[in-house]
This record gives sequence, C-alpha cells and structure tokens, in this order.
Amino acid sequence: MKLTEILKLLEEKVAPVALSDELCKKFDMYDNSGIIVNCGNDICGAVFSLDLSKGAIADAREKGYNLIVTHHPAIYGGLSRIDYNNPVAANIAECVKSGISVISMHLNFDCAPEGIDYHLMKGLRGDSGEKCEILAKLSKGGYGRFYQIKPTDFNEITENIKTVFKTERVIAYGCNKTIKSAASFCGAGCDDRAISFAAENGADVFVSSDMPHHEITALLGRGINVVLLTHYASENYGFNKIYNAISTSLQISSAYHTDDNLL
Repeated sequence: MKLTEILKLLEEKVAPVALSDELCKKFDMYDNSGIIVNCGNDICGAVFSLDLSKGAIADAREKGYNLIVTHHPAIYGGLSRIDYNNPVAANIAECVKSGISVISMHLNFDCAPEGIDYHLMKGLRGDSGEKCEILAKLSKGGYGRFYQIKPTDFNEITENIKTVFKTERVIAYGCNKTIKSAASFCGAGCDDRAISFAAENGADVFVSSDMPHHEITALLGRGINVVLLTHYASENYGFNKIYNAISTSLQISSAYHTDDNLL
C-alpha cells in the first residue's frame, strides 16, 4: 500500500487530521499530525506505538516493517536540524536510514468519537452506559469528559485503575469516600477550564496526568479527589484499543509496541 492510502484509512476509520485542525483553531492550540516522514516506498507492514521510541524502531526493523504509526507527533516543534545529540532528531534519522516512514495521529485521535480520551473514560467507568458531558466539543467527538460511574470506594477505584491500565505508577490524593462521578482528561489535560468544568458538573474525582502542584491543591480545595496516571498509561490504553479495532482493516501486516518502562 501507498503511505497516503494508509493515512486515508486511518482518517476514515478513526478521525481525520482535520479534527485536530478544528480543535487547534477553536481553542488556540498547536499540533503536528499526519505524515511526518515519507521514505517514498510502498508500505509492507506497520508498528503502532504511542511514541517514536528506540524500542518501536527496533521492533519495526526486527519485523521488517517500514512504517511506524505514533500518537505523539514524531516532530512536534523546535527541531531545526538533524543532530544525533538530539534524541528526537536521532530517531528521525534512524527511520530515514532504515526506510521507515512515520505517521503521527495526535489530537485528532485524542478527540475522535471513540478516541483516546473516550477510551480513558471507558477504562475508568467500565460499561455503565451513562451519557457524558464534553468540555471541548467539536463537530465530531471532543476532549475532556464528565460522567457518572457506579458508586465505588475511592481506594478501590485506584486499585482498579492499576489493573485496567496495567500500571503501578498511580498517585491518589483526597479522602477515601464513595465516588459516584468522574471527570477525566487523557494526557496533560488539566487547566483552569478543566478544573471549573469538573467542579461545575459535580465531579467526585479528577483523573489526568502531568499536573502541577497548584492544580492538585485547587481541585482538593473544591472537595474533588485527584488520580494521576503517567501520561503514557493514560493514553497507551486508548491507542491500543484503537489499534485493535482497526488492525484487521489495514490490509498490511501490523503489530503494537508498548514501552513498558513508561507505564
């Protein structure tokens, strides 16, 4: 298959890059999704990996695949030259040397109707089937969710998160109380708008990653418990779900790579 055909399939099956453009325009954000490296060859196989990591590149080489599909942009900003002293540049150079093309599907996969932020919610609440409120609503899907969950002891929720998201790196703040509702934001999703959104909807717990101390205390001051996953764990779960849903439609061999040291 051609690289452009793979991109088209990903856009049709999950979400178009235009969804990222819509989010960036509406909320003054930046992204770099789409084809990042085009080696000009036909695609014989693909490795899906949250990041363009050394492990993902080694996995692609070992399998003889010449495409890596990442969630996080392989080039996000600030890269002006290819220098092996820069780890990001070095990984790009290794892909080019090996004839490995790269597609990154970032904010569009976060915000897809059944994207990474959606799957974070599903992983936290299971199959309760309740409707949710979305903070950043788009033409399709959106980012940041509030929803009801089955009443559960806070300590139990924390342990369930470790099991579902396959991580031991979970930090919990707040008292051990019954949790009936949650607000969740994949990746580094906390800011003043997210805090207000959670409080106005009456969330009992706020789940995200990469939060500064002042944001944690702001939530606790409003009586909202906080659970922090690693950025990787909060998004790898959903990216893997997306891969499993579309892998049989790819028309090429594929595999999923997990950087276990980041879970």
